Amino acid sequence: MPSLNTRWDIFCTVVDNYGDIGVTWRLARQLVAEHSQAVRLWVDDLRAFERLCPDIDIHASQQWQQGVEVRQWMADWQPTEAADVVIAAFACQLPGAYMEAMAEREKTPLWMNLDYLSAEDWIVGCHGLPSVKYKQVQKFFFFPGFHKGTGGLLRESDLLERREQFQQSPAAQRLFLQGLGIDRAPGAQLISLFAYENTGLASWLDALAGDVTPTHLLVPEGRILGDVERWLGVQGLAAGAVHVRDALTVQVLPFVRQDQYDPLLWSCDFNAVRGEDSFVRAQWAGRPMLWHIYQQDEDIHLDKLEAFLRLYVKGLSGPAGEAISGLWRAWNAGERMTDHWQSTRKHWPELEKHAQAWCLEQALQADLATALVQFYVNWI
Repeated sequence: MPSLNTRWDIFCTVVDNYGDIGVTWRLARQLVAEHSQAVRLWVDDLRAFERLCPDIDIHASQQWQQGVEVRQWMADWQPTEAADVVIAAFACQLPGAYMEAMAEREKTPLWMNLDYLSAEDWIVGCHGLPSVKYKQVQKFFFFPGFHKGTGGLLRESDLLERREQFQQSPAAQRLFLQGLGIDRAPGAQLISLFAYENTGLASWLDALAGDVTPTHLLVPEGRILGDVERWLGVQGLAAGAVHVRDALTVQVLPFVRQDQYDPLLWSCDFNAVRGEDSFVRAQWAGRPMLWHIYQQDEDIHLDKLEAFLRLYVKGLSGPAGEAISGLWRAWNAGERMTDHWQSTRKHWPELEKHAQAWCLEQALQADLATALVQFYVNWI
């Protein structure tokens, strides 16, 4: 493996508030903690970063957080020596002066574009291929993914062991939830909700409120809160608010930082997530889930949704696969959720077992950080 002297620069422009920085921050920490790499993380929006890592000083141009050197990516770029490995996260454009610094190095750096996660078949053929060149510096595609032959998913080496210990300890779960001010409604299933704005939410909340099984819905502060307000008929929802409508208890949580988000997912019976980072973490939670994919022009995100569903439903019975697929499609189209939720509930035990099996299947692949390090080893 590369030595501690191997230096990595990871560049991140914050596009979707938390998804981009969420992925790169996890990756940077894992490269340091598990692979003893020296990592600089360049971020153009430290305010978004602060929500995930409250210890961040949003005014500092340079600081250390959990072993990672965090640098503020200023528009006024200052001359900087290029690293041994350079990652442009999600096709962000590197500063021109930095690209010159890469070209001026005596030993050419490894330059990679860390792309968005996808289950589409074509990424297997494109993963690891050369992309554009800047002078003599060659850029390579690096695709996270679910298939063998891709870069895998972000997963810390002890993640599943920690999750299993937590989920087997009611006391640990109770203590964690109490720390967030959550007193679970009697006999209720716990559901977390982290999503973009969605016109289908009201019908889902109607279904939960009218269900025979009580639900305690945990909603971290975020973009979906306006839709929750409209359904409740209230204004100014903020962390700490609790509202009860028939069988449904709605509780608003403060925005959850990364080190608390995993145990929140582990504590819940069902997780609604969005974007990329929370989507992957929900899979490692081993619970049934609902994904709100980031909307793209010309609806190309729907192709990605269908590609994942084709993979995910393998191993499910026909009716269970149709139920969960229908739920996901309705959610991402902003359509009525009532019938789809009721259909999903009919197959709950099967979906619970499948979520655990899917998690273990994905864990057979090398994790993303390990795959990146190995790619560098093979390259040198």
